[in-house]
Amino acid sequence: MRKTLIALMFAAALPTVAMAMPEGSGPMGPMDGPRHGQHGQHGKGPYSELDLSREQRQQIGKLMGEQMRARHQLIDTYLEKLPAAEQKALKDELAAKHQKTESDIRGLLKPEQQKEFDAIQKKHAERRAEWAEFKAWKAQQPKKAQ
Repeated sequence: MRKTLIALMFAAALPTVAMAMPEGSGPMGPMDGPRHGQHGQHGKGPYSELDLSREQRQQIGKLMGEQMRARHQLIDTYLEKLPAAEQKALKDELAAKHQKTESDIRGLLKPEQQKEFDAIQKKHAERRAEWAEFKAWKAQQPKKAQ
């Protein structure tokens, strides 16, 4: 049980590695501009020395996105097997770490960037709420059909 919990926590932390994805089109759309302080330095990602074409970067980004989604599904599968109390504890811990990271990021920003960051966070929260509402609606559909 302890190994499973450690593995889940490790796997849940892995999406931060996705931030190091090579330039190109990935699950979040085109990313051809400078990223994370590179400011014109071409390709500091793990595949920067391969001299990839735009199409190759797009395909690699797509593969990395698929891998990230598969990892999330795997985490959810094992999370469902945990007792309810451990599920809640793990989710609460992940949420707290996520909130702290967002707070730390916001602290690094200039005031005008903080306003934009807050707007982005609000937009993401609305989208998550819509998704949760849709999932709840979808879960009720088979019940109505029977």
